[in-house]
Amino acid sequence: MALIPWPAIVACVVASLVQTPPVPKPFPGASAPPTTQTTPAKTEPATPASPQTAAPVPPPTGGGPTEATLGVSPYPTAEFLDVFDAGRGQRYFLFGTNAPYAEIVGYYKTLLKSGGKSVTDTPAMQIFELGKFQDQTMAFPPSVTVKDYSTSGQGYLFVDGTKEKRFKTIIQIVPLPAGAIK
Repeated sequence: MALIPWPAIVACVVASLVQTPPVPKPFPGASAPPTTQTTPAKTEPATPASPQTAAPVPPPTGGGPTEATLGVSPYPTAEFLDVFDAGRGQRYFLFGTNAPYAEIVGYYKTLLKSGGKSVTDTPAMQIFELGKFQDQTMAFPPSVTVKDYSTSGQGYLFVDGTKEKRFKTIIQIVPLPAGAIK
């Protein structure tokens, strides 16, 4: 029997200690852990917009959106709060007012000659449709949504820079995109 030199034994022991532990395997039924991508992702070449895809809509200029922009007039004492990109070239506009919810709903019932649709009772929310929803070209149905925030006792909190304002009623208007069927 040949003797193994002690440096070889030390090298084997050190190699076994330095060896990395095996990667844990997920339990049966669990999803596999995410893998890291070693090759850079391929970017698709830019394709021209199809006729069904609307170009992004620029933000309104001036003190807020007009009736021409919205397709419906905002409540007279409503304060324009913000505009949001809804996707697919659509935007939605947010207004706040301290007029009672029932008064705002009555205003839009008269203006739009529609009873709208009550969505929830507490907090109260009413939706008035402005046109047909087309899922290929729209992200949201064109509509006016009125929501009552007075039931919480606090109101809707809107922060503009460092100024805070609270509103009893919020109005969200999603106008018809240009060229959409009413």
